[in-house]
Amino acid sequence: STTCACGCSLKRIGEEVAEKLDYTPGVFTVERHIRGKWVCAQCETLVQAPVPAHVIDKGMPTAGLLAQVLIAKYLDHLPLYRQERIFERAGFGIPRSTLAQWVGRCGVALQPVVDALKAEMLAREILHADETPVAMLNPGAGKTQRAYLWAYCTGAFDSMKAVVYDFAESRAGKHVRDFLGDWRGTLVCDDYAGYKALLAEGVTEAGCMAHARRKFFELHANHQSQIAGEALEFFGQLYGVEREVAELDDEARWRIRQEKAKPILDLLYRWLTTHRQQVPNGSSIAKAIDYSLKRWTALSHYVNHAQVPIDNNWVENRIRPIAIGRNNWLFAGSLRAGQRAAAVMSLIQSAKLNGIEPVSYTHLRAHETDSYLVCRLLL
Repeated sequence: STTCACGCSLKRIGEEVAEKLDYTPGVFTVERHIRGKWVCAQCETLVQAPVPAHVIDKGMPTAGLLAQVLIAKYLDHLPLYRQERIFERAGFGIPRSTLAQWVGRCGVALQPVVDALKAEMLAREILHADETPVAMLNPGAGKTQRAYLWAYCTGAFDSMKAVVYDFAESRAGKHVRDFLGDWRGTLVCDDYAGYKALLAEGVTEAGCMAHARRKFFELHANHQSQIAGEALEFFGQLYGVEREVAELDDEARWRIRQEKAKPILDLLYRWLTTHRQQVPNGSSIAKAIDYSLKRWTALSHYVNHAQVPIDNNWVENRIRPIAIGRNNWLFAGSLRAGQRAAAVMSLIQSAKLNGIEPVSYTHLRAHETDSYLVCRLLL
């Protein structure tokens, strides 16, 4: 009411504004594409604009809906059966079988983009590699089998940030060789034997100091080993240097590593060789020391190369989202399904590495060029 209790009219003298945060769950909308038809009254020539190219020809979903399904599955770790229920609550149920077909078609459409990303990555001199097991359905056996998702990414200090996943049916070293092809550079990896064949073909190995440290950490944490504690002090000093040089340019990083990290590495090596002679063969501490000594050339490689990181944690952090996701979607339906999933995850995780909103990155806008679909980034 604008009338005062005394009977007079109230006069507005200002206002107060309160803002509240609200959220609207997913809402379906329908896009109508209208293509006019034009005819020449003289020669009766009929002209109509061509149908724009889509990721799924004559399909129902827009690029935005496809992007939502992919991001929900591979970034937010929502299996398709959960998305099916979410869409039902939003008012339009989409069977999970249909969603699975969409995911597969998107994987095929995105593969050329992933291939281009892989080619660009293989032009770099330093790469990281790691692998993680993933269950794959084996219909003939009535159960799942162990497959592997391999992760390859550019160096931690590289200006190009990219990761490409490769889904394979096993952990055999041939999959690494097939992926890398003729690439010859420095590969940062762990001590898995599958990488060893590459060394004979001209690939330079850079070891993972975090793996070496972990051997001593477990001994110290579980058995309060005094010798392991001494080793951890050396590793702590090395990582202290790395924290100091993390944001520096290559020249400054190399110089400080030479001044500070190299003397620590020399001391650590002498400490390892001395204590190896003092501990019994077959003991846990002997195994930890042997791990470092046998791989010393690879472990110390980084100190003389500014672009090489001290460990393989950079790619292991790219594996972590996969480990979280497989606890939700449980298994890959087939080798082909795993490969298509790897393609989608490669683009999503590469987008995150570059600070790009994954939904925008995956939001496909297909247009026709020389009879094939080209997917471009929408920013």
